Amino acid sequence: MARIKITQIKSVIDRSERQKRTMQALGLKKMNQSVEVEANNAIIGMVRKVNHLVAIEQI
Repeated sequence: MARIKITQIKSVIDRSERQKRTMQALGLKKMNQSVEVEANNAIIGMVRKVNHLVAIEQI
């Protein structure tokens, strides 16, 4: 599987509880924090739900 780097670029303040929990599930807690994860279907689905809050790079 391919790996992707997910970086939080916007705050979760004033976002729905579902979006906040999705960001926590991705491992993102702070602004400009990055995580590297395997690009499986579950991760890609979570990224689509919060794509306006994150930046994605292929590794």
